[in-house]
Amino acid sequence: MAKKQSTTVQSVDRALNILEILKEQPKGLGVTELSYRLEVSKSTVHRLLSSLLKQGFVKQDDENERYLLGLRLIEFGETVSTHLDIRKVAAPYLNKLAENTGETVHLVQMDHGEIVYIDKTESDATIRMFSKIGKRAPMHCTGVGKAILAFLSEGEIHRILDEKPLKKFTKNTITDKQEMKKHLEEIRQRGVSFDLEEHEEGIRCSASPIFNSKGEVVGGISVAGPLMRVNDEKLEELADKVLRVSKEISRELGS
Repeated sequence: MAKKQSTTVQSVDRALNILEILKEQPKGLGVTELSYRLEVSKSTVHRLLSSLLKQGFVKQDDENERYLLGLRLIEFGETVSTHLDIRKVAAPYLNKLAENTGETVHLVQMDHGEIVYIDKTESDATIRMFSKIGKRAPMHCTGVGKAILAFLSEGEIHRILDEKPLKKFTKNTITDKQEMKKHLEEIRQRGVSFDLEEHEEGIRCSASPIFNSKGEVVGGISVAGPLMRVNDEKLEELADKVLRVSKEISRELGS
């Protein structure tokens, strides 16, 4: 019984290795080449390929008889992406980021041209900004809102800027559409957005977008704190950290 179980596991490992090899071969490989790379007999490789072919995980080119990855893998990838909960994936990163920065960290998503705070990790500091899960805020004057807005399609950006008034909250709020569009281009180039007391006086933040497996922006994270602690130097430090963490979360989501 133990021997049979070992053989079964080995077969699974080899089948998965075939998929890993073919992932890097857009033109496919034949049985002989796969046999050489796996260091197993051609008959074993052929048997494994027959099973993968039957299930749709690989396909065979009729002209050159090479094997390539099959469309069934797209179905699996879509299912995994659909079931990933951005809050669950991001939670440990939010906690670590709050611990490393000493400031409040937010996770947001866009809804009807606004941002919604869907998760947060508070700092231990005595003075901190007020926010709550479920709170809505404009996109044009929040660091994380601008971070998301910058990576939407041009059509979506125009629609939001046309439908949502660029309301002035502080003296630093950008209220001109053309200026905002130039600002969004700068955000795209760096991958980081700042809120320089644009929504609330005395509050500054660094923010960065989160992407899914299709390269679509699906949310964003920000680190925010009071002006008395977040000077220009710390703002840049926060920018580097939030960008790194947003990329890590995006990778977990398949980006």
